[in-house]
Amino acid sequence: MIGLFKVKEKQREQQAQNATRGGGAPVKKQSAGELRLHKDISELNLPNSCSISFPNGKDDLMHFEVSIKPDEGYYLNGTFIFTFQVSHAYPHEAPKVKCMTKVYHPNIDLEGNVCLNILREDWKPVLNINTIIYGLYHLFTEPNYEDPLNHDAAAVLRDNPKMFEFNVRRAMVGGYVGQTLFPRCI
Repeated sequence: MIGLFKVKEKQREQQAQNATRGGGAPVKKQSAGELRLHKDISELNLPNSCSISFPNGKDDLMHFEVSIKPDEGYYLNGTFIFTFQVSHAYPHEAPKVKCMTKVYHPNIDLEGNVCLNILREDWKPVLNINTIIYGLYHLFTEPNYEDPLNHDAAAVLRDNPKMFEFNVRRAMVGGYVGQTLFPRCI
């Protein structure tokens, strides 16, 4: 909470300095969503297999990427990139999350849409970016065939886990699964 007060205090100081100098660009006032996101990012406690980057620089906190490299499970050693687009209504509205890595997964479709309950019906303002990243990581360590976006992958996982594992490995090294070619992600 102290970090939030420091950000607001710094903004007021900059505005006061600009007003006394009689010039300079006005300081952009941050929305409540930006302030909360700044707090969430400063308090991130990511597993070693996850990292965050800001492709537009640190001035654009509302858009960032998260890289997940599972260290166990079917997707061991793969690298999966997710984009986060956070609205100014955050935390009252969940971020929009998209998987940029084409992946054979029951909970991620071929367009990168992610089926994670906390990004939809179970979102609550008390949740944060850290919670979402752990949820995404969990999708790779424990894929869920009961709530699928990719129904074919879910059926294979449910009915034939060995074939599912074979398909995941084939996709991750840059091969075809059915009629779909997956780029290498290992």
